[in-house]
Amino acid sequence: MNKTETIARIRKTGVLPVVRAASAVDAALLIERLVAGGIDVIEITMTVPEAAELIAESAKKYGSNAVIGAGTVLDAESAERCIDAGARFIVSPALDLKTIEFCNAKGVAVMPGALTPTEVVTAWNAGADIVKVFPAGAMGGAAYLRSLKVPLPHIKLIPTGGVTLETAADFIRAGAEAVGVGADLVSMDALRTDPNSITETARKYLKTVAEAR
Repeated sequence: MNKTETIARIRKTGVLPVVRAASAVDAALLIERLVAGGIDVIEITMTVPEAAELIAESAKKYGSNAVIGAGTVLDAESAERCIDAGARFIVSPALDLKTIEFCNAKGVAVMPGALTPTEVVTAWNAGADIVKVFPAGAMGGAAYLRSLKVPLPHIKLIPTGGVTLETAADFIRAGAEAVGVGADLVSMDALRTDPNSITETARKYLKTVAEAR
């Protein structure tokens, strides 16, 4: 899958779960529940122990059924490890120009984090495929994203941070390409008490995004 196809898949799915866990085993179980719920793009954060190995295992296990990417990637060296492991996209909470440059050279989709209009434009002009607006919830949620899209309609944005099932539709209507979702979907508590609820919540997110479009 090339970069254009990866970006198209992310937009089509509309929900990008941010997988964080205290162990690779827990993260793998979360991914399994998400894929069962129909989500076929997965962001595995570098805060997961042995994240690169999990990326490699997941990419092999799911093949074309799920596009595996890496999150919380802070520098080009980390991006290289993830890409070598099989990551098809790279996500960061911050803006690092060398990471963008490296991913573009490798032909891998890159989504750096930005918050202010200046950061968003800088990321886009540096070659970002999509700009991750983080933390979106703390800045006013969908209203803030809508404010960014008015002067910057050409820039593709994915809000992350504070996105919930209740706010996802508002973000899509505000112009988001997709929504990045953390604890509201990828819940360790749910994994321990009712794993099937993660699958059901995944389906609800996909339905919410589809209806909002």
